[in-house]
Amino acid sequence: MMYFIRRIAAAIPVIMGISFIAFALSVASPGDPAVQALSMNGIKEPTEQEIEAKRAELGLNDPMIVQYAHWLWKASHGDLGISYMTKESVSGELLRRLPVTLSVSGMALVIAVGTGIPLGMLMAMKKNTSFDHTARILALSLVSIPGFWLAILMITVFSEKLHWLPTSGYGTFKHLIMPAIVLAAGTSAVLMRLTRAALLEVWNQAYMVTAKAKGLPDTRILMIHALRNAMIPLITVIGSYFGAILGGSVIVEVIFAIPGIGRFAMDGIFRRDYPVIQGYVVFTGLVYVAFNLLVDLSYLVIHPQMRLGGKLQ
Repeated sequence: MMYFIRRIAAAIPVIMGISFIAFALSVASPGDPAVQALSMNGIKEPTEQEIEAKRAELGLNDPMIVQYAHWLWKASHGDLGISYMTKESVSGELLRRLPVTLSVSGMALVIAVGTGIPLGMLMAMKKNTSFDHTARILALSLVSIPGFWLAILMITVFSEKLHWLPTSGYGTFKHLIMPAIVLAAGTSAVLMRLTRAALLEVWNQAYMVTAKAKGLPDTRILMIHALRNAMIPLITVIGSYFGAILGGSVIVEVIFAIPGIGRFAMDGIFRRDYPVIQGYVVFTGLVYVAFNLLVDLSYLVIHPQMRLGGKLQ
């Protein structure tokens, strides 16, 4: 428990740093937020009086530290401001679109784990065979392929040529297949290589030699003894992946026209909608920190000795 408390305490400065970076985006970005807020409809050029009134309304005339403290207080209570585009609460928009992004990223996680770890186990069992060499080339290729290029390739083949899957949109299971595969490709390759390396590392440990001496089948040894002790790096990668998927989903959501938080953030960037950009940075940062804390908690489950103050070897 003390280990987890220390990890939570260590996350607080990270969260504060994320909040400051998110706030600093509006300060460092070119242009006047008041002008952007007034010019979003593009109907007329705002007057000087309107700009000054909007600056006073947004508190832009206050010192930066005062602006940050005021913004941080509202953000800590769930108020991330009002979108210039939609005139709606940024927090509400993010929460409304979150299930869409989670459905895509959740399916991508299932694909990545369901293919990466089993293939990595087979690679370890068939070390230096033709299967191992082929799988390593496949993993290297998947890591090297840019996500946007893979997305365009899949649209061309499975939508335009074969007409198996819809090119874009959201609403059915078929709409999730290609975006999920694109998101899962790189992580699946990483899990393949990492699983192989982790299993080979523990294969010659003393407890493994004992298990072999008892006459246990290699498959049983691999599944029960080796995989459990190789799970720490795998869980770390999986947790980091799912925390970062909210950021990585931006390009996929734009290409496949998925109405998730990534698409919402990209629209905000194009239109210089500062509250949306700030809210997206804070939200994704908090999610990333939260998933890293969950990863740390899983260490306590896998290695119970850590509850007594032990350390990972």
